[in-house]
Amino acid sequence: MKIRDLDLSESTLSHDHEALGLPPLERQIAEAAVHPILITASYLAIATLLGLAFFLIFKLFNGHQTSGLDLIKEALHNPIFWNAVIVGLIAQAIDGALGMAYGLTSSSFLLAAGASPALATGATHLAEVFTTGISGVSHVKLGNVNKKLFFNLLIPGIIGVLLGAYVITNVDGKAIKPYISGYLLIMGLYILSKAFKHITLRTDIESAKVAPLAVFGGFMDTAGGGGWGPIVTTSLVGAGHNPRTTIGTVNFAEFFLTVISATAFFALLDGQVWVVVAGLVVGGLFSAPFAAYATKHFKTKTLLILVGCLISSVSIYSLSKLF
Repeated sequence: MKIRDLDLSESTLSHDHEALGLPPLERQIAEAAVHPILITASYLAIATLLGLAFFLIFKLFNGHQTSGLDLIKEALHNPIFWNAVIVGLIAQAIDGALGMAYGLTSSSFLLAAGASPALATGATHLAEVFTTGISGVSHVKLGNVNKKLFFNLLIPGIIGVLLGAYVITNVDGKAIKPYISGYLLIMGLYILSKAFKHITLRTDIESAKVAPLAVFGGFMDTAGGGGWGPIVTTSLVGAGHNPRTTIGTVNFAEFFLTVISATAFFALLDGQVWVVVAGLVVGGLFSAPFAAYATKHFKTKTLLILVGCLISSVSIYSLSKLF
């Protein structure tokens, strides 16, 4: 799950995350005053989640010739489902430990397993709708969302998402797969490099740079299968933005971008995609203990090295299968 309550204390782990430009750790904080617009947006997010949940239940039990229980039994006997469970478990555990890289991890594994770029990114974003929604609403409730930054990210981010969805759905999957795997390899190396780079926070932030960053982050997140968090969050925190409100705002904006992205892929969804989505969600539900264990027993630098090497290795494997 995404980080909800941010620990800005002077602990060693907090200093590690600040130095590496990563999201702060999680802890309980007092609720802060929330702007009415953000409250309205959070209610919209809740309504969207409930509507989507009821829609999926309706489709499961009324949209097929076979009963919903039979479909569930078929999924449980489908190896694709269990492969997706493992991917979801790993991706969500990494996201819970670092506060980012769910999309990058799940897309890398799905591509390596033979999924098309459209299926990999579509399934990933559909699975993320629920986790980002719950996370975003929690951030609003805890006062972690900055209204100005939220809207500076939201509209440009949506533009980037739509452009990315257009590219990924209108280009032949076999033709674009090497480029997507190459992008994921670069992002894996980028995460790996953060383990050896000390970031000095600055205060000379130019708001004009936020919009292009959001467009690029939204485009790469959709077209590449992930990257909104590593691209946008680390760039803003490293540029001097307040870590608490930056993480909260980026995560809340990510929910709306994920909904747009998932909607764009809706026409591509067949039975196999829903099996993958279900597996990712189920695997993510059981990831919390693994994320907590990793956070407790591994230093932040070690986690970055492990995750960077994992994503890079899986991407190299995907590329090796194409040539």
